[in-house]
Amino acid sequence: MFLSCDNLTLKYSHNGLPVLDNLCFEITTPGLHALFGHSGAGKTSLARLLTGELPVSDKFSSGAIKIRNMKTLLYSYNTERLPGWSAISHHLDKITPASRKTQKDDLITLFGLEPYMDQPFNRLSLGQKNRINLVRYLVQDFDLLVMDESLANVDERMREKIILNIKTLYPDRLLLYISHNLIEVAKFCDQIIVLRAVTRQPQCVVVQGQNHRGYQPTAQLPERTMLELMNAA
Repeated sequence: MFLSCDNLTLKYSHNGLPVLDNLCFEITTPGLHALFGHSGAGKTSLARLLTGELPVSDKFSSGAIKIRNMKTLLYSYNTERLPGWSAISHHLDKITPASRKTQKDDLITLFGLEPYMDQPFNRLSLGQKNRINLVRYLVQDFDLLVMDESLANVDERMREKIILNIKTLYPDRLLLYISHNLIEVAKFCDQIIVLRAVTRQPQCVVVQGQNHRGYQPTAQLPERTMLELMNAA
């Protein structure tokens, strides 16, 4: 499993300033890693490039993305929506591979979604919608899943429960988590790719996260890693 960016540059117009400028980093291990940085730093643009949503061959991009031993690359984002008129259970049953029905049921339970299965999507809260949307990606056969603010509007306790269970259930997959939650990223993620303003070089700094796999008391929050992230950004 290998993912790298080599001098990756992206512009949205010929004369515009680059969104990404000579970006270089690599990830060589599975697990939960992160993209972190201020709004507008290019996290979503990078995520879309990595998963093929935005082609690197576009005339305004250059450099290379190298991916080895990964075939199915998925991108989940927090504003993605399902058809509002059908029951959640009907939609999930329809898109879940037969071999993953038990996994789907387990995820529904772990994510606290059982009470909402007979409701249409448009009646759910934003946090409930995001949890449902994440389940429908996790039941797919993926190698890389980018979760772009996929747990936005979910309360802290449930968010931590979901993150810990994902780390346990998918130890051999590459999960790339985009979040503005400093504590969460520092505490649970392994390698943290910090994107900085395009005017700063290098634009990308790598910080090692705490990669916790269990609950930790508040007194043991990873202050040192948080400080590294704030200084890097």
